[in-house]
Amino acid sequence: MHRLISRGAPSRRAAGFTLIELLVVIAIIAVLISLLLPAVQSAREAARRAQCTNNLKQLSLALHNYISTNDSVPPVANLWFLNKTVATTWGLWSPQSKLLPYLEQGPIYNAINFNMVNKWTAGGAFINHSLSATRISSFLCPSSPLPRGSIDCLAQFQDPGNNYFASTGATLHFEMYNGANGLFGVYQAPLGTSEAGWESATPPIGIRDITDGTSNTVAFGEWQTGDFDCNKLTVPSDVVNPVPYPSGAPSNFPAAPAGVQLFMNWLNQCAATAPSTTGHGNTNWEYNMSYLGASWDQGMFGYTLGNLLLPPNPRWPNCRACSWYGDWDCDPEMIGLSSFHPGGANVGFADGSVRFLKSSTAMQIIWGLGTRAGGEVISADSY
Repeated sequence: MHRLISRGAPSRRAAGFTLIELLVVIAIIAVLISLLLPAVQSAREAARRAQCTNNLKQLSLALHNYISTNDSVPPVANLWFLNKTVATTWGLWSPQSKLLPYLEQGPIYNAINFNMVNKWTAGGAFINHSLSATRISSFLCPSSPLPRGSIDCLAQFQDPGNNYFASTGATLHFEMYNGANGLFGVYQAPLGTSEAGWESATPPIGIRDITDGTSNTVAFGEWQTGDFDCNKLTVPSDVVNPVPYPSGAPSNFPAAPAGVQLFMNWLNQCAATAPSTTGHGNTNWEYNMSYLGASWDQGMFGYTLGNLLLPPNPRWPNCRACSWYGDWDCDPEMIGLSSFHPGGANVGFADGSVRFLKSSTAMQIIWGLGTRAGGEVISADSY
C-alpha cells in the first residue's frame, strides 16, 4: 500500500522591515522632530511668558491693594542698628516684602521681624534668614533660572530669587538726597543717615504724586537672574564694577537732553571694562557682580530695586561706580530691564496693567516711562 505523501504549501518569509526601510523611517521621524521641536519650544516659552506676565499682574494688583489700605506705595525702609545710633541702607526692607500680605503670603509677612535688618548677621539678621530664604512663585519668572547662592554666603539658607524689581525711575540713584527728584520713579529710599526712626521719614509717595499718569509710569520691571559665576561674563545681567562716575556730571545725571552724551560715554566705558572683570582671581566678585536678583527682601539695587534707563536686553552690561566694592547698597548704578523672552521684557505699570516692552524701544521713551513726574507725553504706539 502506497503511503500518501502530502506536500505542504511553500513556507513564507516572516514579515518585517529591511534595513533600508528602517533607516528611511528613522530619517522621516528625525525630520518631523526637527520641524516640531521649535514649535514645542515656542509653545513652552509662550506658556512661561504668560506665567511671567501673570506674576507681574498679581504684583501690580498687590500694589493697588496696598495703596488702597495705606494711601501710599510701600516704603523702602531705613533702619537703625541695635542702639539706634547707626543708620544704614544695608539690610533695609524692600517694597516687595511689604506686599506679601497682598500676595497670599500673610503667614511669612507676620513672622518677619521688620524691626531688624535682613542683612549682616551681627545686626541680628539671622532671625529672619529662614523666612527670607522662602521661594515665592509670584517673584519668580519661569523663563529665568533660579539663583545658586546662599543668604549672607553662610550656605545655610538658599537665595530665594527675584525677577521683578521695583522701579526707582530714570536715575542712577535710589536715595532721594542725590537731587534727582524729577527723574525718580514710584520708589525711592530715604535720606541716608539724616533721618531717625525705624521707618523711612521720606514723605510717602501716593497716586497724587504720579503726575505723569499711572498708565505712563512703570512700577515694576523684569530682569534676568544673575549667573552666579564671577568667573564668567554674562551681558546684560552681570554688574560691572567699578566704572567711575563721569567727571563733571551733575547730581541728577543722567537727565535728557544734556546728560545723554555723558551717559553714553559712561556706558561705553562700562562695556570696555567688562572683559577685564574676570581677571582678578579670588576677588572677581568685586568686579563681576553676578548675583542679580538673589533675594526679594533687601531694598537696594541688584536685589529688589532697579531703574529704567535702557531698553530690555541692551548690549551694555549693568554698571556701578562704587570703588569700595562691597554689596549693592551704594549708587550711582545702572541695573535695568532684561529677560529670557525674545524681543523684550515685561513691565508692570502703576495703573495695574502689564505690557511687553520691546528691546527696540528708544532710550528717551524708556526714561519717560520711568519718571513719575517728568512731564513727558508718551504715546502707547512708541513702545
